[in-house]
Amino acid sequence: MLKQKKLIILSDILGVIQSDWIKHYTSQLTPLLSVKFYDVRVLGDIDLLITDKEQIHKQFVEGGIEKAIENLIALEKEEVNVLAFSIGGTIAWKSTLRGLKSTSLTLVSSTRLRKETEKPNCKLKTYFGEKDKFKPNDEWFSKLNLEGIILKNEGHEIYKEKSFAETICNTIKTQLQ
Repeated sequence: MLKQKKLIILSDILGVIQSDWIKHYTSQLTPLLSVKFYDVRVLGDIDLLITDKEQIHKQFVEGGIEKAIENLIALEKEEVNVLAFSIGGTIAWKSTLRGLKSTSLTLVSSTRLRKETEKPNCKLKTYFGEKDKFKPNDEWFSKLNLEGIILKNEGHEIYKEKSFAETICNTIKTQLQ
């Protein structure tokens, strides 16, 4: 029997809180791939009792991102494909630069990437809503020689929409066949 390709999914900043939308991805990808979901709040040792997004964000910026990177690299020793959302995409990107064996990164609404100056050496797709005020600018894409997909008339949380999930899953299925 052929070994299934591995896909890890990294949550957005809220982790499993209000994450019913993640089933739009897992239901389509689990039959074809070996899928593992990571709550980035758990990876980053972020206080799970805090529900205020600003406070959660502050914890990530003040060491949580670094902790999540360390933990992800320690947990994943084999080649993986990654689908990540928002801050999860930043964690995936930085982890890949530091040794995570990523074959591909599919990153959605990972706006903190705008601060990155080096790109990982793997297949890379980034998606941003046109109306997301924190998305990277054209100069960033140009400097990194990266083609980003900008979704017209969409905001930061486009990834929570079922129709968008279907598009991403179809892209991943095609890419990993």
